[in-house]
Amino acid sequence: MSELDNDPLLSRLILAEKVARAGGAKALEYFHQRDTLVVETKFDLQDVVSRADREVEQMIDQQIRAQFADDGFLGEEYGLQDGSSGYTWVVDPIDGTSPFLNGMPNWCVSVAVLHDGVPVIGVIFAPTYQECYVAALGQGATLNGKRLQVDASRTLQNHVTGFGANSHVSPDEVGKILASLLAAGGNFIRIGSGALMLAWVAAGRVVGYYEPYMHAWDCLAGYCLVKEAGGWYHPFNTEGERLLKGAQVLAVAPGAEADLKRIAGL
Repeated sequence: MSELDNDPLLSRLILAEKVARAGGAKALEYFHQRDTLVVETKFDLQDVVSRADREVEQMIDQQIRAQFADDGFLGEEYGLQDGSSGYTWVVDPIDGTSPFLNGMPNWCVSVAVLHDGVPVIGVIFAPTYQECYVAALGQGATLNGKRLQVDASRTLQNHVTGFGANSHVSPDEVGKILASLLAAGGNFIRIGSGALMLAWVAAGRVVGYYEPYMHAWDCLAGYCLVKEAGGWYHPFNTEGERLLKGAQVLAVAPGAEADLKRIAGL
């Protein structure tokens, strides 16, 4: 028996990075031939999906099943498969499908692993940037192997905040949130991939990320990254069917935590 067999976290961390990179490579092939993809809609006309999303998710699922058949698996496209090991993989095969389909670089593969409901592994791979963000509980966070640590001197006022919204949230609510952010002396950026922006919180590119309604596959990998880089995140309820429901998402560096919690009503 190898050392990896004795370390369930490390063995899954290695696989998480492997499948995120493999998924990203496959998605990048589709990205370069995106004009041939048939685009479908889900919740509304802004919520799009293609064969690329489905095939990347299936490939990741198959690779995980080959090594950890007893683990649970939740993917955005095919839903939840229960497991018996206490570990559940949560995957978004392409977060930022709209930027992806429209030729923009702001998309990524997001792979999280939960253990007893807690995100203990987070890997986010952004193929167009060739950036791989990796974190595991108690192991810190890295970007292409370089250690990440949020800067406590960055605040809502001297940095920029990531923001996202969708049609689950009313236009009035979105307007109030952004008005509060601007009134507090902040500014915001939106790139179309919440998972990637959460990775950017860990990397210090934005001071925080807030989205009023987001799903587990969009945020749990990023949550692990932010926590391991020294930031804070608003807990996501992963119990039972709650794992399948959207929720309020906030991850932030210490210098902006109080301001963003207030704006988010937390």
